[in-house]
Amino acid sequence: MSEIVIRHIETRDAEALRQINAHPEVYPSVLQLPHPSVEMWQERLKPQPGLRHLVACIDEQVVGHLALRVEQNPRRSHVATPGLSTDPEFRQRGVGSALMREMINLCDNWLRIERIELTVFVDNAPAVALYRKFGFEVEGTGKRYALRNGEYVDAYFMARVK
Repeated sequence: MSEIVIRHIETRDAEALRQINAHPEVYPSVLQLPHPSVEMWQERLKPQPGLRHLVACIDEQVVGHLALRVEQNPRRSHVATPGLSTDPEFRQRGVGSALMREMINLCDNWLRIERIELTVFVDNAPAVALYRKFGFEVEGTGKRYALRNGEYVDAYFMARVK
């Protein structure tokens, strides 16, 4: 199996991210809408205060993405929120774990982050298991949190506190 390389995002990655997030196995789980445009992804990749993007690559192909937003409010500057997506063709190969490991390294050792918080649909068992593996705990449940395929779905509020 080829090595997973984690790197900072590059402008040329917009199309690969559009393809991953347009996949019918991905967008329902990541609060995306179907049929994203490459222009939308190009805009998302522009530098923004507090936002960092990492990609996971196998054989130079982008197979996963992690966006990390560090809160800009001084009273919440110890908090970051990640968003994670992986190419369904590369699941069960450690892509999510590699991205999570690097995110936690950044948060714990470089960004002074004490709390990482996220939301995940309650029925997304693989994602919940991944987050638990890295020390996240369920802090609550948002009832009817978001619309997915015409129905409202609950989500867990999870956090990892250093």
